[in-house]
Amino acid sequence: METPIAPATVIGSRRNEDIALDLLKFIAAHTDAGKTTSVGFQQGGIAKAQEQTDKLLELYGRCLTAVEGNRK
Repeated sequence: METPIAPATVIGSRRNEDIALDLLKFIAAHTDAGKTTSVGFQQGGIAKAQEQTDKLLELYGRCLTAVEGNRK
């Protein structure tokens, strides 16, 4: 019995959103974006988490804009 072969990925078949997410992950991994510096409960922790979330969402938007600009 032959082993099924996965279909080849066609270049350009990925959605802009997926590429932007990969770009966000790359940037975040290399700049420590979104990482917390403390552990445990602290006053203002929720506000700090919301601020980090907002920054990551803004970064994702910038990544998506960059990807869409290159695809047009």
